[in-house]
Amino acid sequence: MNEININNKLPLVSVIIPAYNAEKFIAETLESVLSQIYQHIEVVVVDDGSKDETSTIVRQFAARDDRVRLIQQANAGVAAARNCAIQNSQGDFIAPLDADDIWYPLKLDKQVQCLMNSDSNVGLVYCWSAHIDEVGSFTGGSSAGNRQGKVLIDLVYRNFIGNGSVPLIRRSCIEQINGYDKSLRDRDAQGCEDWDITLRVAEYYEFRVVPEILVGYRQTFGSMSSLGKVMEKSYHLTVEYIQKNHPEIPPMIYQWSEAEFYYYLAQGARQNGNQWRALGCIGKAIRLDPETFLKRDFFIGVFY
Repeated sequence: MNEININNKLPLVSVIIPAYNAEKFIAETLESVLSQIYQHIEVVVVDDGSKDETSTIVRQFAARDDRVRLIQQANAGVAAARNCAIQNSQGDFIAPLDADDIWYPLKLDKQVQCLMNSDSNVGLVYCWSAHIDEVGSFTGGSSAGNRQGKVLIDLVYRNFIGNGSVPLIRRSCIEQINGYDKSLRDRDAQGCEDWDITLRVAEYYEFRVVPEILVGYRQTFGSMSSLGKVMEKSYHLTVEYIQKNHPEIPPMIYQWSEAEFYYYLAQGARQNGNQWRALGCIGKAIRLDPETFLKRDFFIGVFY
């Protein structure tokens, strides 16, 4: 253990966790947070209308560690739950975490050091993540981007952040862009909330990366990444916002981006055993960017 607990000059990190019917994994997720080397944290869990034992499990953690707090609300979607957690937190830095993912012990420590050593024009620090299955074993997949500085065009092309449990963001950045976009759910377009907020941060701030695997991103049957039609709508609405505000970005970038997105949907479809949908998404990706086929070993597994 380091000296973080007695050093009040270190920034408070607010860990924000939206949870909906998360009883299967929430305990493991919270254990990974409370086991962080960086201990100057608060953990705000928003139970977004769960019908299982999520709230009971979180209360057990809160009873033994006063850094954990539970807020309950009627189901309003992941963006509204994250915003609720942020509004009820006090940290200088915001660390979103999905209720089924895990952090490895150095995650916050590495990112806080990076952000503290950066200029104020750096608003977000990300790291690498490894895909894990329902029992926490590595599946072989990963997200390992290396883009730094002004990354908006790179992030439009591909969501190299990987998932919503990766970033550490300055609170001032989130306040400037008015938090997560809950209107996506209102338009039946959930799925891209995490990409959307990083895009909007990238409009104003630079990014930095800690090039280490510090997050376990859980792949489960029926996860949001597999909900194709809803995700498609969410993607297109998110891109429309960027296109409207950044006409300087070449149209080809958006075409390549869409090809990458359909490849992503093909992965989700294949993971859930829907080979025909996977093939359909691959076809769309190839039409948008023929070179996509040459870049991906994944396609071999779909056709054979």
